[in-house]
Amino acid sequence: MAASKPTMRYETWPNLATMFFEKVAERGDKPFLWAKAKGAYHPMSWREAATKVCALAAGLRVHGLARGERVMLVSESRPEWLISDIAIMAAGGITVPAYTTNTSDDHLHILGNCTARAAIVSTPDLAQHLFPAAHRSDSLDFIIAMEPLDIARTMGFQLFSWDDTLAANKAKASEIKALATNLKREDIACLIYTSGTGGVPKGVMLSHGAILSNCGSAFDALTQLGLGDEVFLSFLPLSHSYEHTAGQFFPISIGAQIYYAEKIETLGANMIEARPTLMTAVPRLYESLYQRITQGLAREGGLKEKLFNRALALGVRAYEGRDPLNSLEQAVNFLLDVLVRRKVRERFGGRLKALVSGGAPLNYQTGLFFTALGLRLLQGYGQTESAPIISCNPVSDNRISTVGPALKGVTVKIANDGEILVKGELVMQGYWDDQEATAEAIRNGWLHTGDIGEMDEDGYIRITDRKKDIIVNSGGDNISPQRIEGFLVLEPEIAQVMVHGDRRPHLVALIMPEEDLTGSPKARDAVAGAVDRVNKELNQIERVRHFILAEEPFTVENGLMTPTMKIRRHKLRELYGAALESLYRK
Repeated sequence: MAASKPTMRYETWPNLATMFFEKVAERGDKPFLWAKAKGAYHPMSWREAATKVCALAAGLRVHGLARGERVMLVSESRPEWLISDIAIMAAGGITVPAYTTNTSDDHLHILGNCTARAAIVSTPDLAQHLFPAAHRSDSLDFIIAMEPLDIARTMGFQLFSWDDTLAANKAKASEIKALATNLKREDIACLIYTSGTGGVPKGVMLSHGAILSNCGSAFDALTQLGLGDEVFLSFLPLSHSYEHTAGQFFPISIGAQIYYAEKIETLGANMIEARPTLMTAVPRLYESLYQRITQGLAREGGLKEKLFNRALALGVRAYEGRDPLNSLEQAVNFLLDVLVRRKVRERFGGRLKALVSGGAPLNYQTGLFFTALGLRLLQGYGQTESAPIISCNPVSDNRISTVGPALKGVTVKIANDGEILVKGELVMQGYWDDQEATAEAIRNGWLHTGDIGEMDEDGYIRITDRKKDIIVNSGGDNISPQRIEGFLVLEPEIAQVMVHGDRRPHLVALIMPEEDLTGSPKARDAVAGAVDRVNKELNQIERVRHFILAEEPFTVENGLMTPTMKIRRHKLRELYGAALESLYRK
């Protein structure tokens, strides 16, 4: 793949829309956005995307959108998501992404909180959840539907067609490009509502400069990969800050192509079709892939499993360096690179330069697994309030047990109580219409992340837990539930887990068995064996004494996980709290 050298002006671009238009001028008719239709991926060029952006932005203006007004965006990941996002910004508006899993009440909360003037919705199914909330909204004036909707127009708001809006305004490109130049780095680009792991979501105000700063930092961190004509596979929801920046605006900033994955069930096939060079995901995906690969090999057995395990063992030793390979082992390791690791890489498309993990702590064993198999997995760290990337492991010195050093332009320090504090242009401008929460989160210019961590002499950051999630047992010991959960979910019998025990004498757990064990009379014994194995590797206060089995998997659909696959602890405690507490009476 021939590498191009596009210009990079992260520090001087005035806003995200202008950055996009400059990239369009560079890339022209080259492929940009790829979506699946009739069983195959089809491209949209940079120029075609820009034409649609300008037409939609002009249409928003014609429909009455004024500068600074909010537009809710309700859509699955697809080219029209990106087109809508940039069009809203180019028109002077503020994008308010909404998760496709939101209920009508979720939508109503967001509409009411940010007083959105308009909304863009993709499919009839998603409209069924949005429209009841829109009907009850006092601020919403109009909705643009990407696909035809068989819904009456007399619902208290105007309903416009995507195709009609674009067709009526397709000749206004120069007007929109000129309008976009008036936006400044400090202007709000989007309101991204936190996914609500612990309560009601708050609207995080991210400026154009915050996201541009993040893109520049990412470019600096990944430049050693030899960035050129890159291909991204976008999998996570674009309504989450991580994918919004790392899976959309960063690819735009380097002139990359973006493929949109269909769903988690087709992700493996989509990787082979898209053949990405870069991909971002959350640890839960990597844990799932880890379990699928190891369980598949265990069922297959034989020589294939033996070669795989040998490649894994030698790869681990080569990375950790504590037990150096002798000359014979080095030769065997090289051979296994051809026989095993190449086949693993082919399952990811065959040309992957790096996988990036973020959104939650990555278990060391999971990271080591992929690294030993020849896949570069770079763990980073961030949160919505920092647009979101704060740190990432560098290509040249990847330390899997850490989240790397602070990125360029980011200042990090550890407070006396262990909390990670962050300063820089990446920091949010606050929570929308919530001065009290803003004042608590940002003090003297420092973002208080709520994460507990430590930093070594080289500036590498290690996350130990969430400040609010830390379990303090009745003996006063601080315990990290995420650390213990990370070990438990690596066991083949365990799919999901939540550790419980704040102000209690010991830990107990809520466990969802692997799918093959669900409903089996052997499930409890199988899970007990897995818990016992993990307990042997933990210290006394970290061991899980008792557990209960969950009645159903934790999913986004039933509200027990966020759209970025983090468990909603408060929801799980509502459902299972009494049962968990009963374990202390045993």
